Amino acid sequence: MTGNTSDKPLIVGLAGFGTVGGGLARLVVENADMIRRRVGREILIKRVLVRDMDKARNVALPDGAQLTTDAAALADDPEIDVLVELIGGIKQARALIERALDHGKHVVTANKALLAEEGPALFVRAERAGRILRYEAGVAGAIPIVQTLKESLTGNHVLSLMGILNGTSNYILSEMAANGMDFDVALQQAQELGYAEADPTLDIDGHDAAHKLILLIRLAYGAHYPYKTLSVRGIRGLTCKDINFAKEFGYTIKLIAQVREIRESAQSREGGIPCLEAGVFPALVRNSYLLASVGGVFNAVRIEADAAGLLFFHGRGAGDLPTAGAVLADLLAVARDERPNNTGFQGEDLPLAVIVPPEEWRSCCYARLTVQDRPGVLRDIAGCMAADGVSVASMLQKSDDGRGLVPLVFMTHQTTAGAMDHALRRMADAGLLKEPAVCYRVL
Repeated sequence: MTGNTSDKPLIVGLAGFGTVGGGLARLVVENADMIRRRVGREILIKRVLVRDMDKARNVALPDGAQLTTDAAALADDPEIDVLVELIGGIKQARALIERALDHGKHVVTANKALLAEEGPALFVRAERAGRILRYEAGVAGAIPIVQTLKESLTGNHVLSLMGILNGTSNYILSEMAANGMDFDVALQQAQELGYAEADPTLDIDGHDAAHKLILLIRLAYGAHYPYKTLSVRGIRGLTCKDINFAKEFGYTIKLIAQVREIRESAQSREGGIPCLEAGVFPALVRNSYLLASVGGVFNAVRIEADAAGLLFFHGRGAGDLPTAGAVLADLLAVARDERPNNTGFQGEDLPLAVIVPPEEWRSCCYARLTVQDRPGVLRDIAGCMAADGVSVASMLQKSDDGRGLVPLVFMTHQTTAGAMDHALRRMADAGLLKEPAVCYRVL
């Protein structure tokens, strides 16, 4: 236990009063009776860190709370029990969290970028301070996936985890598939509806999903997977042409975050350190899979574990109240004086995972080639693939596009990413491809 359970209110310093911070303030007030029934004490927000004291706000400040522009006022106040960090970013957020931990405060955060890129040092600091560092809201909004991996599945060995972890990209792909929108049009619509930022780079280039995947890897396998080594490919440049061809094969294209343990690896058996294949990438998902039906801004996570089997979680991945509800759940855990269990594994530091290089990943592949409409091309394409041991499972060939060019679309049997890449380069070097090849993994 971190202290004696009492009916003393849990005093909160809230850093950030934007969408999620406002949602949290609202829930703390509206759900006050439920909070007392669940933990036997009140949660009170004492100070709120903001950039602009005079800015008009949609949510009223809770009774007794005071605005401040001084971050130290939260970290240094001896009456504040827990810091809730919702300002985002790296440098300022890390400094604030470190100062709060050093002053004996627990921390609740939704900052997946910070924990993905610099989390190991923060977890060590929290461990040494004997403080709680919780972050349910950092991954998949309202879906309780952090708690599930940290507690509910601790009797299981996780074999694989895959998910749709970015609502913006999923919304864009859903609109492209359902309404035939071009990528740029769907992105603009997402921005107009508030689903995408003015600068959508983190979302559409896969980095937001990658940050979340790093946190899930840590929780599922008890190992650190450095963010900078993670293979990340977003949906920028994806076209309706490939979405429509995927439909003909019975698949839907989704931005997937995936990790799976390669258990046959000799390295993975040494000291129990997992050997992991992990990355973020667009992939063809068979329409019979639940992941294929996850639409709009929703998130989903699919876990395969040795004891539990297959599990599927689905829900809102962002928004004021869904994310604020996850923050509040973490606060209730702190209010119960729960023992720190920040990574789900014992020890100050976690080992580095053994990383499978992307070129060694094995899967079936989808490829679309633009070739000259002439005799012998198919034979030459097949020869390039055979040279790297890649075999075709099924194929579509469409009619001439009026320029003497035809799209040749095929699905391969399982192969390595390296072999597929070599085969495509052989085709390009031989002058067979009239446009750059398009290639995606198939789940």
